[in-house]
Amino acid sequence: MTIETTRRIEPESAAFPAPPAALPLAGKVGVLLVNLGTPDGTDYWPMRRYLGEFLSDRRVIEWPRAVWYPVLYGIVLSRRPKKSGALYAKIWNRERNESPLRTFTRAQGEKLAAALAGHDNVIVDWAMRYGNPSIETVTNSLMERGCDRVVVFPLYPQYSATTTATVNDKFFEALMKLRFQPAIRTVPPYPGEPVYIDALARSIERHLAGLDFAPEVVIASYHGIPKSYSERGDPYYEHCLATTRLLRQRLGWDEKKLVTCFQSRFGPEEWLQPYTDQTVERLAREGVKSLAVFNPGFVSDCLETLEEIAVEAEKTFRAAGGVNFTHIPCLNDSEDGMRVIEELVRRELSGWL
Repeated sequence: MTIETTRRIEPESAAFPAPPAALPLAGKVGVLLVNLGTPDGTDYWPMRRYLGEFLSDRRVIEWPRAVWYPVLYGIVLSRRPKKSGALYAKIWNRERNESPLRTFTRAQGEKLAAALAGHDNVIVDWAMRYGNPSIETVTNSLMERGCDRVVVFPLYPQYSATTTATVNDKFFEALMKLRFQPAIRTVPPYPGEPVYIDALARSIERHLAGLDFAPEVVIASYHGIPKSYSERGDPYYEHCLATTRLLRQRLGWDEKKLVTCFQSRFGPEEWLQPYTDQTVERLAREGVKSLAVFNPGFVSDCLETLEEIAVEAEKTFRAAGGVNFTHIPCLNDSEDGMRVIEELVRRELSGWL
């Protein structure tokens, strides 16, 4: 027995909605510079919001939440915002009403955009891991402006899970909320890149040439991390040592002239050593009269360089018997600093321009 069936065929236009306008085969390319972060102001509540976001990051504080949160919300966020706010007030950019880190990061973004202006399909923007403008806000803006490819540049020469990784985490978290995601590239750390080492060396040489004294010792002061993080596989310590070693070679200095130290320790844990503050004091007590300090792990000057080093380290040095002290600024948006950023970005843009 044959069973015949009939099927009504609807017109295609009735069965399916009209297709959307075709996407371009190649849209725009976004370049996103990301630095650590900044409070929106120096008063208690802006500082509390900033510190709360920063210190609740599991990449930054790896203690169990049950142990850390009572300390964070019961003690740290009650006391530290006022203290940190007072320190930020010392270095605050009054003209723009913002931190120097925001000022320099904006300038880096603007100068990189100008350097890439010959490529009409490139959009450069910048964001902060903690604070504003947020990574998610700027990522969404790049997408709205037609970017289907994005290069993310965590502005940290030496890799650490506490810096580079958490920037990438936050960027990927923003992508998780998007239906249409861009193709992505991330700029790798660059502790030994020749353009970076040369930029640091030129900056040091230029600064020292303008002094009326010659420092007996120069300290390369990096932001510290807990020693336990390094022992669990964070390559940061080795990256810092590599940068210093290559700088010694480039400058023709020995291990006594250029030394590596670590600053900004927080909490009761042991951090990477030697500590900068203790080294500054020890050198002065041992008879060193002239000292220079610079911060190769910081792309831009910020609280940790402008206050902790340029102000507090100098006080420590002089109080212990030192005479001449100088802080060598970060690369910031200088010609040498921008050369580093532009070269690394252009490398990652290869094939997309």
